[in-house]
Amino acid sequence: MSLPEPVLRLIDELQRLPGIGPKGAQRLAFHILRTPREQADRLTDAVRAVKEQVTYCSTCSNVTDSDPCAFCRDSDRDHRLICVVEEPQNVAAIEKARDYKGTYHVLMGTLSPLQGIGPDDLKIKSLVSRIGAGGVEEVILATNPTVEGEATAIYLARLLKPLGVRVTRIATGIPVGSDLEYTDEVTMHRALEGRREV
Repeated sequence: MSLPEPVLRLIDELQRLPGIGPKGAQRLAFHILRTPREQADRLTDAVRAVKEQVTYCSTCSNVTDSDPCAFCRDSDRDHRLICVVEEPQNVAAIEKARDYKGTYHVLMGTLSPLQGIGPDDLKIKSLVSRIGAGGVEEVILATNPTVEGEATAIYLARLLKPLGVRVTRIATGIPVGSDLEYTDEVTMHRALEGRREV
């Protein structure tokens, strides 16, 4: 059975989304087709509003609907402290813990020579400018513990230390609730390396 052209177009657009394959796109398209018109209109309006009203902070590159973002504007946050993350969604993950009270800097990716992503493709120059403007005492490197995240952290540490700021890296190790027998060698090494007195 041949599907109507608008349905095929919707399936094609949906499978461009990350993590959505052809079958998932087809399921979503038919779900949208079955939903009431008002619900589909709300989805359309939400997508349009995101594209029209949300931008990136000119200071830290986090997503925001006002520039500068709420974190950069907040005088109660410690502006001497910058936590560097890969993507905007990482900011939300750190904020969930409710422990961090500094500011952020979003790189918009990681160094990946195999994919042709170098330092000029990330928001590194603006980070260096922020530090150069003065007032920053510590930069926390909170990139993911992947090959690319580690390479980015090492690159940034070498770049930033000569600027006179303290450069730290988030700890990694064994997650709460997991069993030691299932822990890989690298994670176990980091857990032992990052141990602290109790």
